[in-house]
Amino acid sequence: MAQVEATTERVVAADPEKVFDTIADYSGTRAKLLPEHFSEYEVREGGDGEGTLVHWKLQATSKRVRDCLLEVAEPTDGELVEKDRNSSMVTVWRVTPAGEGRSRVVVTTTWDGAGGIGGFFERTFAPKGLGRIYDAILANLAAEVEK
Repeated sequence: MAQVEATTERVVAADPEKVFDTIADYSGTRAKLLPEHFSEYEVREGGDGEGTLVHWKLQATSKRVRDCLLEVAEPTDGELVEKDRNSSMVTVWRVTPAGEGRSRVVVTTTWDGAGGIGGFFERTFAPKGLGRIYDAILANLAAEVEK
């Protein structure tokens, strides 16, 4: 099995603290940022960053639905890590300054991919599909924090 990785980034016109707080607000703002690929969103513990346990279903393709139960950690300032209890998937959100009143948001998701020909197609196409999903989230994030 090879590791599969999808990375997306965007610069938004808001201070890093505001951007990070918006991403980490699972009980409030976060659900509003998610596009139609997400369903059954539910905060099961916590709700604000570290210690949050959140559930959703992610429909990456018409045939592929992933049931996610994510534990949230904040290992360093400006970094949020979501580890899926149901798979090897880990998503890391990094928010860093990008000039006066601006922030760079980088989201990277990794997981252990399948082997064989199925793994080849997964490594080839899954990062692009997930990238489009995260582009939509980052566009929604920008619209939210740039108000």
